[in-house]
Amino acid sequence: MNSDHILPGTNRTLIAAAVPAERDAVLRGLRDDPRFEVINAGVGPIASAANTARALAADQYGLVISAGIGGGFPGKAEVGSLVVASEIVAADLGVETPEGFSSIDELGFGATRISVESGLFRRVVGTLQAAGLEVCTGPVLTVSTVTGTAESAARLAARVPGAVAEAMEGYGVALAALLYGIPTIEIRAVSNLVGPRNRAVWRVEEALRVLEAAGSILKEVL
Repeated sequence: MNSDHILPGTNRTLIAAAVPAERDAVLRGLRDDPRFEVINAGVGPIASAANTARALAADQYGLVISAGIGGGFPGKAEVGSLVVASEIVAADLGVETPEGFSSIDELGFGATRISVESGLFRRVVGTLQAAGLEVCTGPVLTVSTVTGTAESAARLAARVPGAVAEAMEGYGVALAALLYGIPTIEIRAVSNLVGPRNRAVWRVEEALRVLEAAGSILKEVL
């Protein structure tokens, strides 16, 4: 791994995937590389935060990656592409008011955004692109309820300008890493578009193959 972008003293990376299908896709790409530990962190920000924190308490790692599939915002990240987060955002953590949504940042109760270290971000994106993968970059949103309507998608896109994708675990994984002082990044393969929910048009298997390809390239970049 590049020592400029990981915690000194260890060259091991923890990868947190929500479900076994995502974990297995990453593992196929990594081909048993001992530098990586891949766990099922569970679905949603709470489970992912708790299980990532438990793994970090049990062993030492220099980098944490949230990896899996997710929804891409139309015009930002198309199905079959790979998304690398420049920023990991808890997009629905806040309150509804008569005037609209207010985040906990605006309320003064905490932070909903975790930035990815710029050198790590550039290195990962550059290497994935050099390998021929279609890579989209920007904020990746963490939600507790997956978007299912065009109206909800529009509200999220307006709330976080430039958002490229949504998933359910990134912020939880990143928060656990932040508490341990470990660099983190989120990588998602896009299986569907954010908006009206229609499982019939999702391309999960294709997204898992893209995730596997990303795993094989991570062996070279980290």
